[in-house]
Amino acid sequence: MKKIFVSALLLSGMFGCNSILDKEPLTSITASNYYKTGDDAESAITGAYDAFQGDTYYGSTMNIIGEMPSDNCTSNNGDVVYLDRITWNATSGIVGRIYQMAFQGINRANSILKYVPGIAMDKTRQEQILGEAYFIRALNYFNLVKLYGGVPLRTEPVESGESPSLAASTAEQIYAQIEADLTKAEEMAATQQGGNNNDPRNRGRAIKTTVNALQARVYLTERKWAQAVEAANKVITSGKYGNTLTPNFNDLWPANNKTESIFEIEYAGTEDGGFTLPDLTLPLPPATYSFPKYNIPTNEFVQYADTVKDNRFKYNGVVSGGKSYGSMVYGGAGTGNDNGWFVYKWRNTNFFNSSDNYPVLRLAEMYLIYAEAMNEQGGPSQDALDKLNAVCTRAGLTALTLTDLATKQAFRDEVDRQRRLELAFEGERWFDLLRYAAHTKADPSAEHQVTALDIIKAVRGTEDEHYLLFPIPQYELNNNPSIKQNTGY
Repeated sequence: MKKIFVSALLLSGMFGCNSILDKEPLTSITASNYYKTGDDAESAITGAYDAFQGDTYYGSTMNIIGEMPSDNCTSNNGDVVYLDRITWNATSGIVGRIYQMAFQGINRANSILKYVPGIAMDKTRQEQILGEAYFIRALNYFNLVKLYGGVPLRTEPVESGESPSLAASTAEQIYAQIEADLTKAEEMAATQQGGNNNDPRNRGRAIKTTVNALQARVYLTERKWAQAVEAANKVITSGKYGNTLTPNFNDLWPANNKTESIFEIEYAGTEDGGFTLPDLTLPLPPATYSFPKYNIPTNEFVQYADTVKDNRFKYNGVVSGGKSYGSMVYGGAGTGNDNGWFVYKWRNTNFFNSSDNYPVLRLAEMYLIYAEAMNEQGGPSQDALDKLNAVCTRAGLTALTLTDLATKQAFRDEVDRQRRLELAFEGERWFDLLRYAAHTKADPSAEHQVTALDIIKAVRGTEDEHYLLFPIPQYELNNNPSIKQNTGY
């Protein structure tokens, strides 16, 4: 009998006691003794979500890889300095970690999609679990295609004794699969969970509007403007995340299932369910140890942000570790490693086991996606400006007018600026810069003030385009003879 490697490690206390996700851990099991009951299906979907949680994925690595190569952050820590200097290669640790964890999550989702339909269980919940699995597979593949381009497209689980050898599909084929998965996820996922969408025990699950939010981000990346507008609007008008943005930006942090949260990676703050990123980015105190930290805000970014008027960056008072400036903290309690600027969107440490959650999708981004896609379709409009102004005025900035942003380029520049400021340090900056480079390549009239190519040239001296993708990890090349390395590595 073939074995199905589900390995669903329990998200300890992820949603508190009585959570519908509280299931026993699973190890290597066989099809003959598993996928028999509704409880088995619940344990399996827990395992699929769990793949996101580890330190080598959203626990720290996804954020680091999305910020360190960009103009937002820097570090001289030897574990990540190659990201800052854009000198990574096929054996660089972080390069391989997301690849491995994303395919682990894909395999778990594939097992669910193959076996859960055969379980005699509540049909409504069965369909919801399948919808969640499609969402999980789509998010994992979206992360892979943004980082590596074309990768092997697996829609069946890799089971014991089977060869992992599979050639890479094209990026276009991966995006087509992502879109198809999200279409199915939207059809099948719950409208809300547990009868109350605001119950924090259920906010870590994907529901229809979670799917819509990821669709909006995917379509924006593909430059499918009309579809991006439609998907973002479904989220904005749903009312599930508030009818307006939360007035006080600082109330969003730490991001533990606040009103505007659409999808977060949940952490319990325990040894088996803790979040490591805060200890890697904060000074001592409040961090557990003093060492050269990751994701240090660059001097250029500090100058770019308005630390006087912008609520996202202005002075908020003395806190543990220094002085809070909204999204950043100025460390002053120590010397050396603990002086200067540090990220302050995650504020609790607990020996690398923080209980702070990681926000993957939140409402303000949907406003910005809507504004950007509307402008790219037909230029500035009051509708697009209203969404952009909602973000600006929440930050305490003066509302803009169509006279201020009279051209498509002027509007584009302001959206780019607000994305950088609003989503600072949330792991999106490098992906935005990659997206801008692709946008200008596809449409030379669409200029962006900074793209990934500009950063590569500034750091390396030349526009080495192959650094727009990460290399396929060396272990994958060793184990999968059908796959080829990305050009330039």
